[in-house]
Amino acid sequence: MEGRWKVVAFMTLVLAAMLNSSSAQTTHVVGDSLGWLVPPGGEVAYRTWAASRTFTVGDVLVFNFTTGIHDAAEVSKTAYDSCNSSSPISMYTNGPATITLTTAGEHHFICTFNRHCDLGQKLAINVSATSTPPAPQPATPPPAPSPETTPSPAVPTTPPPAATPAPSPSRPATTFTVGDGLGWLVPPGGPIAYETWARGKPFMVGDILVFNFTNGAHDVVEVTRAEFDSCNVSTTTITPITTSPARITLTSAGDHYYICTFSQHCNFGQKLAINVTAAGSTATPPSGSAPAPSSAATPPPASSTTPPPRSSGPTPATPSTPSTQPPVTAPPPPSNSAPSFAGAALPFTFLAAAVAFLYN
Repeated sequence: MEGRWKVVAFMTLVLAAMLNSSSAQTTHVVGDSLGWLVPPGGEVAYRTWAASRTFTVGDVLVFNFTTGIHDAAEVSKTAYDSCNSSSPISMYTNGPATITLTTAGEHHFICTFNRHCDLGQKLAINVSATSTPPAPQPATPPPAPSPETTPSPAVPTTPPPAATPAPSPSRPATTFTVGDGLGWLVPPGGPIAYETWARGKPFMVGDILVFNFTNGAHDVVEVTRAEFDSCNVSTTTITPITTSPARITLTSAGDHYYICTFSQHCNFGQKLAINVTAAGSTATPPSGSAPAPSSAATPPPASSTTPPPRSSGPTPATPSTPSTQPPVTAPPPPSNSAPSFAGAALPFTFLAAAVAFLYN
């Protein structure tokens, strides 16, 4: 009997370990729709892509490239900086290449084809250790029963005043340098460079855009969606900014569009579209509006159909029975990702085997 209990205890430990290790993994497609190639505008495309993501041990990188034209190699920091592919840590020559991040710290990837790394086909990321999922919140205990006392006459209660909602937190204004190190110019490869730069950035009302360009060679002007799509500024009434650096404060929420008005510059990709959200604010209720009284606060009027009390003697007061609310159970915290059915069934298979062994 003692041996069977040891088996059950062992299976329980295995079950706990498997449940604890079933943390969610995230798959990151490097460059998203851009893929893994020589990026337009240089390495800023992959640096911008990585800056908007969090990488954790157990996550997966997917490099989408054409086999025979590109590859993916993990290298040291020194080799990454110098684009030296002579001693890679690991090499992947068939696309798409799937790489699981197994250690925390900095990881560096390049393409080893001639000059691809020098032209910006390189990626550096920082991987953090696996985060511990938050412990489930304990269920709210049921309220302690109050001692029985002689009920006192019901006194109408005054509803509490409506609490004024606290204003939503808002962050300070942020300055964004358009294109970062690329600046504001005709990007090699077309508009994908500025699309990649803008992706995932939280632009808000009050933020500032800075356009760095060469005076006399470029300018910047905000246009409508139609003018942005057609690269036609013949209908705009806004004067372009011709002096760099051009600082533009975002004063309204919604979509904003910017182009360079120099000949063919917009058609070749010198254009930027962003979405701006409103800063955190809370609507103020209309002045003079009082909160509606609670229906439970005012005792209901006596019904006209209720018979009068008998006069033969005083009627003993019937104590009111306080209503007992069912205990409120806090919902479990949301999981980061839904586990697969196979992964969820495996721990319970071990447990069922242990129980069967115990009772045979």
